Amino acid sequence: MKQMYVYIMASAPNGTLYIGVTGNLSKRVWEHRNHVVEGFTDKYHVGRLVYYEVWQDERGAIAREKQLKHWKRDWKIKLIQNQNPDWNDLYPDICR
Repeated sequence: MKQMYVYIMASAPNGTLYIGVTGNLSKRVWEHRNHVVEGFTDKYHVGRLVYYEVWQDERGAIAREKQLKHWKRDWKIKLIQNQNPDWNDLYPDICR
């Protein structure tokens, strides 16, 4: 099985949020940060990885992404703050 990631990126603490799913987190975040693909994260300058989950099941990861996208904004913020209260950019940590 392929390892999957559900992730949340932000423009700044409490800023614009983006939720995605990928099989290669470091590559995908790099693409967002370097504006490789035009879209939401490029348009709204969303480049800070603030939260992610590791999944062993692709279907479960996709279902979780859809679930999070339907959550209220304050629920998403609480989820981030429970794991990353200072809204640190986690990208350097996953690149090690």
